[in-house]
Amino acid sequence: MPSFAVRNFGCRVNQAEAFAWADAFRERGLRLDEDWGRSDVVVVNSCTLTGRAERDVRKFIRAVHRENPGSKIVVTGCYAERAPAEIAALPGVVSVLPQSAKDGMADRVMALDGLRMLPTELDAEVDNNTSLRARGYLKIQDGCDNRCAYCIIPSVRGRSRSVPPNDVVAAVSGLAGRGFREIVLAGIHLSSYGEDLEPRGSLLGLLDELGDAAGPARLRLSSLDPRKTDAALMTHIAGERMICPHVHLSLQHASQRVLGLMGRPVGAGSYEWTLDEMARLAPEAALGADIMVGFPGEAEADFEELREFIERSALTYVHVFSYSPRPGTPAATRPRIPTGVITERAKALRRLSAMKDFRFRRRFLGRELEAVVIDRSEKGAEVLTGNFVSVLVPSCPAPERELVQVSIRKVLPRRTEGEIIP
Repeated sequence: MPSFAVRNFGCRVNQAEAFAWADAFRERGLRLDEDWGRSDVVVVNSCTLTGRAERDVRKFIRAVHRENPGSKIVVTGCYAERAPAEIAALPGVVSVLPQSAKDGMADRVMALDGLRMLPTELDAEVDNNTSLRARGYLKIQDGCDNRCAYCIIPSVRGRSRSVPPNDVVAAVSGLAGRGFREIVLAGIHLSSYGEDLEPRGSLLGLLDELGDAAGPARLRLSSLDPRKTDAALMTHIAGERMICPHVHLSLQHASQRVLGLMGRPVGAGSYEWTLDEMARLAPEAALGADIMVGFPGEAEADFEELREFIERSALTYVHVFSYSPRPGTPAATRPRIPTGVITERAKALRRLSAMKDFRFRRRFLGRELEAVVIDRSEKGAEVLTGNFVSVLVPSCPAPERELVQVSIRKVLPRRTEGEIIP
């Protein structure tokens, strides 16, 4: 039976796409192999968000070809959409697929020379033991209608497109029925969900429609746009048991001047109000944000404003990105900040994030929290709480995917340890 491996780069939407492909591959008789060094087919879902992401993709493809020269490497995703010829020239690549071909990924792979159709039924045993992820991932929206000055994604993903609510409800119900106890709803611009549908919908409306579809599973939302995260949505997230107490916002910056240069103008104090309100409604929720440093025109005063904002805000962690010029974007032609300055700013914010994350996790020392089992090994297991705390436990009787109760026994700067409560 031919085998396949999938390597994701970038966002949760890529993870959701790969999650769906893995099911389709198995239905056609391919066997999931977590070791790409032995796989007959290696599918790479690429990212073009930053220059570093593209370098990582190229490095991985070369490593696959060097260690497994007989494998067929299929590349898709945003980098493949932006520079297909560049990808096709890499060693071992047999196919470069555009974004428009993703829905037919399994059939495209099965058409490769040397692979033959082996129809098989995706039975419970295969599903339970060879799942790509311990959590269910579901893409419910793709594309983006915004035109931020630094971002290339709209040009490689297209306009915003939403999956109809009935299809989302059916998919969530199906994942819960297969035993997934956490389902991640992903989108390139999740906050614009439903705006392209007829009749027009919204993310809040979808969450209302999901109702009991998730059954015993809980839902986790991927990144939200703070400009579209209003009081009604926050109230629903905070008050709905099935939604994880975890909100991640694409803030990017806190200086109004820099946000204006980015093409993301906001009213004074609006970000702080959003975070304060979410913290008031859900005081134990994890509140995260994407933050960019080194955007062209970011003065030292702008950076200090950003740092002070993060420090005093209700944020519990931040993901820090260094600005990377992307071909064809308005910001790419602007004067750049020295690399050394950007590196030091990024380091400072990552230290601040680590401190805030440590403080947040310490609040739960001695507490019992619900968590999903996401990894098991001979050394123990890793479980993830609803409020996004990764906890290492020495033993875990429950299989991956299941919900458990974990007692937080030790909180260290770089990890959290606990024990499963029978």
